[in-house]
Amino acid sequence: MDRGHARTLLDQVLGGVTAGEDPLTHVATLPARDGEHADWPAWVPGALVERLRGFGIDRPWAHQVAAADLARAGQDVVIATGTASGKSLAYQLPVLAGLSDDPRATALYLSPTKALGADQLRAALELSERDVRPAAYDGDTPQEDREWVRSHSRWVFTNPDMLHLGVLPRHQRWARFFRRLSFVVLDECHTYRGLFGSHVAVILRRLSRIAARYGASPVFVLASATTADPQGSATLLTGRECVAVARDTAPRGERVVALWEPPLSSDGEVEGAAPSRRSAGAEAARILTDLVVAGARTLVFVRSRVGAELASLHARDALGQVDAGLPARVASYRAGYLPEERRELERALASGELLGLATTSALELGIDIAGLDAVVVAGYPGTRASFWQQAGRAGRAGQSSLVVFVARDDPMDTYLVHHPEALLGAPVESTVLDPANPHVLAPQLACAAAELPLTPGCLPALAGGQAETVLAGLVEAGVVRRRPTGWYWTHRDRPHGQVDIRGSGGEQVVVVEGDTGRLLGTVAPEAACSSVHPGAVYLHQGESFVVDELDLAEHLALVHRETPDWSTFPRTVTDVVVVGEERRLEYPGGLTVGFGEVEVISQVVGYLRRAPSGAVLDQVPLDLPSRTLRTRAVWYSLSDELVRGVAPGGAGLDPARVPGALHAAEHAAIGLLPLFATCDRWDIGGVSTVVHEHTGEATVFVHDGHPGGAGFAERGFSALMPWLAATREAITSCECSAGCPSCVQSPKCGNGNEPLDKAGAVVVLDLVLSCLRRSGTPLVAPLGSADEGG
Repeated sequence: MDRGHARTLLDQVLGGVTAGEDPLTHVATLPARDGEHADWPAWVPGALVERLRGFGIDRPWAHQVAAADLARAGQDVVIATGTASGKSLAYQLPVLAGLSDDPRATALYLSPTKALGADQLRAALELSERDVRPAAYDGDTPQEDREWVRSHSRWVFTNPDMLHLGVLPRHQRWARFFRRLSFVVLDECHTYRGLFGSHVAVILRRLSRIAARYGASPVFVLASATTADPQGSATLLTGRECVAVARDTAPRGERVVALWEPPLSSDGEVEGAAPSRRSAGAEAARILTDLVVAGARTLVFVRSRVGAELASLHARDALGQVDAGLPARVASYRAGYLPEERRELERALASGELLGLATTSALELGIDIAGLDAVVVAGYPGTRASFWQQAGRAGRAGQSSLVVFVARDDPMDTYLVHHPEALLGAPVESTVLDPANPHVLAPQLACAAAELPLTPGCLPALAGGQAETVLAGLVEAGVVRRRPTGWYWTHRDRPHGQVDIRGSGGEQVVVVEGDTGRLLGTVAPEAACSSVHPGAVYLHQGESFVVDELDLAEHLALVHRETPDWSTFPRTVTDVVVVGEERRLEYPGGLTVGFGEVEVISQVVGYLRRAPSGAVLDQVPLDLPSRTLRTRAVWYSLSDELVRGVAPGGAGLDPARVPGALHAAEHAAIGLLPLFATCDRWDIGGVSTVVHEHTGEATVFVHDGHPGGAGFAERGFSALMPWLAATREAITSCECSAGCPSCVQSPKCGNGNEPLDKAGAVVVLDLVLSCLRRSGTPLVAPLGSADEGG
C-alpha cells in the first residue's frame, strides 16, 4: 500500500456515512519508522542464513540479534516488541543453531493457541534441517502419530494444556526428549495472565523440575507484545531470571488510527426506552463492506462469537448487492469451530482468497498474515496491549495501514473515544498473574507430586513460600501423604484431568444438529446455560439454529435449523456471600470499603425474546441448575445516613431510587475497571443490593470472574479513587438523558438492565468520592474471626 493510502481508505469509509452524522471523535497519524539492521551472528549456520535469505530476509533487525545472542549465551530472555517486528526469528536462530550443533538436542515450543502453533510449525519445517523433524503434539494430533512424535521429533510444538495433560504426567515416555532439552520457547507470553497465567506459571515450574530430573537445564526464550514490565512479568511467569529486549528496531509504515463512535439510532425505537447507538458489530460490518469494495484486505475483531457471525453475515448481505462474487470473499472465524474449518479459513486468508474476515480474539494470536491493509476493532478488547496487538495485524513489511476502533455502547468504550490519550497515549499494561494463588497452587502441587515425589529442596523453586501451607491442606484432605523424605501422591489415577487451567469449568458442551447429527461446534461449560439453553438462538457460519435441548450431564446441546425473527437474551439472578474479609477500610462519613473472598451464586432463570426493534416479545422461564464461583471481590458500602443525606457529603437519595442508583453505579464501575486492571468486563462481574447480609448496608460488589480470583478486584481496591472518579466522569459525559449502554447499561446484565437510575448513580459516586476526598488516612479496622463468614 502506498504511503497515505490509509487516509484514502478512511475517506472512502466516511463516504458511506449518512449526511449530518460525524462518527469520528479523533484521528491520529502515527508516523513511519525506519528499521535498524544488524549482521548475522557468526554462530548462525550458513545453510540457515541461506534459507532465510531465500524467504526474503537478507539481514536481521537489531533487536532480533540482541535477543538471539542472549539465548545463545544461555541467558533466559524475553523479546517484547510490536506486532510484525519479527519476534519469531529471535528464537528460531538460537534454537535451530543449537539443534544443528548437537544432533541429539531437542526443543519445545509453547503457544496459547493452536492456530499460532500451527503457523510457527510451518515456518520451522521450512527452515529446519531434515533431522530436526518439527512436529505438533496437541489435541488435534492423531493417536497413531503421537508415539512417532515422542520418539523422533527434536522440536515439538504444543500448548500449555497438552504439556499439562499429555507430556508432564507421562514424562517417562518422553525421557529421550527431556534428557537433551536445550530450549523452551513461549510465544505470545503476555496472554498468560489472570487465572490461566497463574496455572501456566506453575506448569512451567513443573517443566523445569522434570527437565532437571533428566539432567537438562533448558534456556527459556519468551516472545511478548509490548508490556509495562516485560522482564518482571517473564520472571514471574517462568520462575527464572529473564532479561528483556524491548527496543523495537523493525520498520513501521504510517498508521492512521480513527476512533469511531456510532451515532444514536432511532430506528425501531421503542417508546419510553433508553436511546441506543448502532451496535459496534453492525457499524463494523458496514465499514468492512466499504473496505472490501475498495479491495482492501481487512480483519474485523469483534468481542463475541455471535458478533463475529453477525458481522460477516451483514457484510456478505451488503456486498451481494454490489457484486455477486464479493460475498464469497468474506467469512467469520472464531473459537468453537472444528479444526479443519479453522485451518481452511487461515489458508484462504493467507492466500488472499478472502478479502475480509470477522473474527474474535481467536485470530489475535493466530497466523502470521502478511499484507493486510486495514483492521477494524469493534469494541475495546480489554487491554491496550491487546488493542495494539490487533491493530498491528495490518501494515506488514512497512506498509501504510488503517486502524478503526469502533466503540460499543459501553462505559469503557465511550470513555476511550472521548479521551484518546487513555488509549493512544498511555503505556500498555503490566501482566497480572499470581502463581501463589492457593486455588491454583493446591491442584498444581498435586499434579507435581503425581509426576515426582515432592521434596523440601524442590519446593522453593516450584511453589515459593506458600508451598508447605498448601501441602498441609492437601495432606489433611488425603490428596498426598507426608513421609520423612517428602510428599507423595498415593492414588492410582492422576489428578491432571481434574485441573482446569483455563477456568472453563470442565468439559466443553458439544452443539449438534439433531436432524442430521452434524457437529457444529463447542461451547465453554460456564457459558452453556446462557448461550445454548433451550430456546436460545445459536449462529454458526451465517446459519441460524434454535436450541431444542441442553443436556449438561452429557455435555450436549441439540439444535435445529431455523431463522426466527427474534433474538434471545438470558436472565440471571446472582447473589454474593462474603466468605472471608481480608481487608477493610472505614472512612469518616459512613463509607466502608472491603476486599476478600466471596462465593458468587448465579442461575439462569429464563430468557427474553426480542424483536429486531428491541421490543420484548415475551419472557420464558427456565429450570436450570445454579453455579457457584468462589473468588475475590472488592466492595463498598454506604451507611443509611449517608445514602439518605443525613450524614455530611451530599443531598442523598429517596429510598425508592436506591436500587436503581446502586445497580447503575455497579454497571459503570465494571465497565471502567479494565482501565486500571489487565482485564475486560467479561473477566469480572458485580452485584448491588440495598441491604447486604454481610455489611448490613447498601453495598456494591465487583468480583473476579475466575475461581480463586485473578487479581482484578484487588487492583480495583488499590485504585479505588481514580477508578470511581473515572466511572463518574464516564456517566456524566454521556449525552443520553436517562442512561444507555454507553454509560450504565450492561450487555451481560442478568436482570435485563432493570432497575437503573443514571442520575442516582452519580449521586452514589459523589457520596463515595466525597468521603474518600475528605479523609486523609483511612481507618483500618482489625480483622479477625468475627469478620469472617457470610
